[in-house]
Amino acid sequence: MSLRSLKHAISLYAYLFVVWGFYRLLFFQLPETVEVLFLKPILWLLPTFFLIKKDKLSCKDIGLTWENLFPTIYFTLGLGTLFVVVALAANYLKYDSFQFTANLGQTPFFLSFLLSFITAFSEEIVFRGYIFTRFWQVLGSERTANIIVSLGWVIIHIPVAVLDWKMPPLDLVSYLFVIFIFSIGATFIYARTKNILAPIFLHVLWQWPIALFR
Repeated sequence: MSLRSLKHAISLYAYLFVVWGFYRLLFFQLPETVEVLFLKPILWLLPTFFLIKKDKLSCKDIGLTWENLFPTIYFTLGLGTLFVVVALAANYLKYDSFQFTANLGQTPFFLSFLLSFITAFSEEIVFRGYIFTRFWQVLGSERTANIIVSLGWVIIHIPVAVLDWKMPPLDLVSYLFVIFIFSIGATFIYARTKNILAPIFLHVLWQWPIALFR
């Protein structure tokens, strides 16, 4: 059963990389609200929950639980605070002073926060809740599974960075390094808490310093 689940996890990742990467290649992009509220849940979550049902897994098997709630909060706030400090340091080094102009565009604050939470939910259910857990069970090594999944996390973010944001090479390398470190941290606390809320909250705490302080 575990080996079959691992094959499903690899297939899910390959599907997302191709489909999501192809979407980034299109000449048009849907509005962010439509993309986050409708497109991503359809393309990311529906196949994931289909495989969860096919593997006969429970909600608890992917971290959807209220257990370990307080350790989840402690871990998230601790590592989230570290991410804020790093974001502030990066902001200061980039501008030679602190520039706190929010990079939210025309999107209202509350809607931006809601979109970031839904994005975090979709991505963390897939990567931490399903894919990482399958690798961990089969490989028997949390560290190896964490590194593999974090590399996959980095690769799947390359299309948006290159095709949408058109990052120059040095900025791209820095961005990919930062999201790799984030993934390592998010996966680490998920392995400690077995609660998907931990990487979800951490994801939001990681996104907002970048949005507000870059």
